[in-house]
Amino acid sequence: MTALTPCGDWRASYRADTTIFPTRNSRIAVTIGIAILCLAPLVFGRYELSLLINIGFLGIAALGLNILVGFTGQISIGHAAFFGLGAFISAYLHERYHVPVMLCIPLAGILTALVGLVFGAPAARLKGLYLAIATLAAQFILEDFFARAQWFTGGVAGRMTESPTLFGFAFDRDETYFYLTLFYVVIMFLGAANLMRSRDGRALVAVRDHYLSAEMMGINLAYYRTLSFGIASLYAGIGGALYAHYLLFVSVEAFNILFSIQFLGMVIIGGLGSVMGSLMGAAFMVMLPEVTQWGADALAGGAIDRALRLGASISFLREMVVGAAIILFLIFEPDGLARRWRLIKAYWKLYPYSH
Repeated sequence: MTALTPCGDWRASYRADTTIFPTRNSRIAVTIGIAILCLAPLVFGRYELSLLINIGFLGIAALGLNILVGFTGQISIGHAAFFGLGAFISAYLHERYHVPVMLCIPLAGILTALVGLVFGAPAARLKGLYLAIATLAAQFILEDFFARAQWFTGGVAGRMTESPTLFGFAFDRDETYFYLTLFYVVIMFLGAANLMRSRDGRALVAVRDHYLSAEMMGINLAYYRTLSFGIASLYAGIGGALYAHYLLFVSVEAFNILFSIQFLGMVIIGGLGSVMGSLMGAAFMVMLPEVTQWGADALAGGAIDRALRLGASISFLREMVVGAAIILFLIFEPDGLARRWRLIKAYWKLYPYSH
């Protein structure tokens, strides 16, 4: 099946064809979904809310990487470094200049975007493997900077952060911080969806699909390739700032290359070139280690546990499961969870007629 739209569903204008919510029911479903999420702190405990908060700020950062990789066709193996840079910038602005935390979060995103533009400048002339090596260099440069710039990051000791406050109300508990994360998730995902509907968003996709044709149509390749790195860094910086003020501590060891690979895994599993797929991939990567832990606990004391020593090697088993999931998705579902979700919706919409 090449098309997922039912027979008779036609659009009379370009605006209607690029709308975020194609039908009234989809708009209602999203509104109801957000309303149900707002009730989550009344239903879930701290453990479940912690998972949702992690999915939120990781999903924001993964969306930035998806704009770079999935929509523009570039590559980055240093996304975790920009995620960490946003975390450290937000903590530094609050401690050194006493900027309110609620203002530090967007400022961290903007300043991280400026740094991303600097490191993204080579993207104007590099592509493929050479660009991957350049972004890998950015990862190691920022990692070394985090370790040496004690005035900025606290060095190997890390840096303490504080919870956000707004008009005297502190977001210092999971029940309250969840709403702050949900607010940024809605804003950033709506921003990305609208960006892809704009002229700049279509230019990014054109650079991905065929850069020679895009250049012949008058698209400035150097500008849009560099811009995609800035946008990706903006999202990574905001996600990192939310991460820092949630954990109340930022350490240089957290933002290594393995974390960057996990971000790539979120984008691959969720679906390249899909806004909602970024959040689905983040949810999958957050829940997969937890499911692995539950499985290991269920098998504890059994023959499989004695043979594989699950209790002693659970950390390595988690990494193996994540790697295996990425490989399996690349083989059997290269378009990610987003495509599978579209197929499920199309099945219920088109059944029992294939047209």
